[in-house]
Amino acid sequence: MTMTEDLGFYKGRRVFVTGHTGFKGSWLCRILVGVGAEVTGYALEPPTGPSLFSLISLDRDMKSVTGDVRDFDALKKAYDEAKPEIVFHLAAQPIVRESYRTPRETYETNVMGTVNLLECVRSSGASSVVNVTTDKVYYNDDGGRAFREDDPLMGHDPYSNSKSCSELVSYSYGVSFLRDAGVPLSTVRAGNVLGGGDFAADRIIPDCVRAVTAGVPVVVRNPSSVRPFQHVLEALSVYLTVAARQASDPSLSGAYNVGPDEEDIITTGELAELFRSLWGEGAEIEIKGEKNAPHEAGFLRLDSSKLRNTFGWRPKWHINECMREVVAFAKAMAAGEDLARECDREIGLFFGKE
Repeated sequence: MTMTEDLGFYKGRRVFVTGHTGFKGSWLCRILVGVGAEVTGYALEPPTGPSLFSLISLDRDMKSVTGDVRDFDALKKAYDEAKPEIVFHLAAQPIVRESYRTPRETYETNVMGTVNLLECVRSSGASSVVNVTTDKVYYNDDGGRAFREDDPLMGHDPYSNSKSCSELVSYSYGVSFLRDAGVPLSTVRAGNVLGGGDFAADRIIPDCVRAVTAGVPVVVRNPSSVRPFQHVLEALSVYLTVAARQASDPSLSGAYNVGPDEEDIITTGELAELFRSLWGEGAEIEIKGEKNAPHEAGFLRLDSSKLRNTFGWRPKWHINECMREVVAFAKAMAAGEDLARECDREIGLFFGKE
C-alpha cells in the first residue's frame, strides 16, 4: 500500500482524536477532515495563544469536545457518543521543562490520561488504536547509540518518565484486554517534530519564529544537543499508516520508532543556523547557555528499521525540505495569508510525492 491508499482508508470512517487542539493534533485533524473522515476531537482549550487549531478554524469542520483526559466520565461520554472506529491518543503535557514545574499534573495527564482512554476502548471497543509517545521514553546514558524498540524504557525527567509509563500502560492493556477483543493497539515513538503552527514555549523553532518576527536574536540554549528532527507530517503519516494497516492485520500492532535518516540527525545549533539561512535578512543567532538548567538528554537518536521493514516506510523530507516548509508557514502567517490553505498546500505536497 502507498500513503495515498492509507489516507483513502479514512474516508467516511469515524475517528476519535485526543489532544486535537494541540500542534500535532491540529495537523492530524486537518488531514483527516480533508480526506472525508468523520472526526471527533477531545481536548482542553488550545494550549497556546495563538494556536493552529484556532487559526485554521478546525472547529467548523469537525466535532470538537472540550474536556480533560483526566476526567474519565467526560471522556467516556464523548467517546461513546462518537462511536469511533479509529482512535489516536495525542493528549499530553508534552514539554520537558514544564514537567519539572508541574510533575504531578504531568503524570496525571500522561499516565492516567492513557489509562482513561484505553478504558474507554476496553469497554466500548474500536477497530484500531495508536498511542503517540516520544523518543524520550528510553533509558538514555547519552552514549550516542540509536535506540531500538526493545531497549529499556526509563525516561529521566517527569515528562519522559511519564511517557515511559504510558508505554507500559499500553502494553498491559494490549495483552490483558485488547488483544483478545481483536483491537490492535500500537505505540509510536517519534523524534522531535517541526512544522508551522507550533507556538509552544521552550522549543527551538517556535523560539526562532518568535525572535525573528520580534526583531531580536534567536537565543540557543543548548547548541550541542543532538536531536532526530523531522517535519510533523512525517510523524503523522506514520500514525495514519500504522492505524490503517493494523485495522486489517492486528499482527502489525506493537511499538514503532519514527525518526529521520542519519544525515538529518543534527544539533540544535545547526538547526537554528539552517533556519537563519533560510529566513534570510533579519535573522540572527545568539548562543546563550544557562546555569543550573534542568536536565535534558544531550543526545537522542532512533533506529527506525522496524518501521521500515514492516511497512516499507522511508522518510520523505530531509531536513532542508522540512525547514523550507517551516519558514514558508511562518512567513505566510507574518504576511496575514490564509493558513488553512497553507496547511493544505503542505499536506498536498507531502502526500502527493509517492
